Amino acid sequence: MKIDLTETTSSKINQALVSARRAIGTPAIGMVLTLVIVTDEENAYDALKSAGDASREHPSRIIAVIKRVSRSPRARRDARLDAEVRVGSDAGTGETVVLRLHGELANHAQSVVLPLLLPDAPVVVWWPEDAPADAAKDPLGALAQRRITDGYSAERPLDELAVRAATYSPGDTDLSWTRITPWRSMLAAALDQQPAQVIGVTVEGESDNPSCELLAMWLADRLAVPVERTYSGGPGLTAVRMETKNGVIVLDRADGSLATLSMQGQPDRAVALKRRDTAELLAEELRRLDPDNTYESAVKFGVEKLHTGGEVKAASAASAAPAEEKAAEGGQKAPAAKKAPAKKAASK
Repeated sequence: MKIDLTETTSSKINQALVSARRAIGTPAIGMVLTLVIVTDEENAYDALKSAGDASREHPSRIIAVIKRVSRSPRARRDARLDAEVRVGSDAGTGETVVLRLHGELANHAQSVVLPLLLPDAPVVVWWPEDAPADAAKDPLGALAQRRITDGYSAERPLDELAVRAATYSPGDTDLSWTRITPWRSMLAAALDQQPAQVIGVTVEGESDNPSCELLAMWLADRLAVPVERTYSGGPGLTAVRMETKNGVIVLDRADGSLATLSMQGQPDRAVALKRRDTAELLAEELRRLDPDNTYESAVKFGVEKLHTGGEVKAASAASAAPAEEKAAEGGQKAPAAKKAPAKKAASK
């Protein structure tokens, strides 16, 4: 069921939601969170589709905030709110409200969104693209317990990582980090199966792919060993090689779906490591609403340390223990690779 509202208010939108639920026979609210999507007309369809698919696992009220750019000074002075309310089969397992903010109202989106938040439920804000430099200080971001960005959509992805590190606040996360969850799990499991001190790592993947950089920083941060970042044509991450005193552990994914895990003294094994779509990534992030300390540690390690040839301290005895690695869990052409050892942060 869809209801279009022109020149409306937050109060009228809430009334429309109640009326729509009664009309389809579901007056009770069974949603677990509010997901606010800040996007534009160009990306709204894809973002809403991904959020709708994710809501099948996490029933939620989805609020899409679309700021309409006014072309003339007179139009910019004309503040107006248009809305579209969707419930039932048109909104997945929850409710969807699409807000179009015109004129000066676009600068005060939080005042429109606040009355529409579910009472006593967590709030998550997602920027599919064009995220603010400091998400926690953004007026909409300040309403949320979790703030999701995506460095892969930025014009300069590696610079975006530096911005995320400089402005990190508890609750921040990035879909570039979510993309490497299966890789981190598989690498930690491999070290459990073959306990040995890691003495060097190579991460191979597309250039300007923040997921590759985050995986390299995570490994450098947790293992305190030299990490070499090399480049391939992708797609995405293509291989990780960990040199240990018992031989080399290789996780190689050349086609973007099926990987091969090779370890000394064991037969090669096929591992499913397909590239997941945005809905799957979003659903994973919505499973946890507490701060991701592992992401914080990895992103703050500093992407520049992977490319400046600084030194990394020798791996500590703890870094050789597979249990520590498990606890740490939760792609195109480019210039020639440089060794990436970097000095381990004193706080680790």
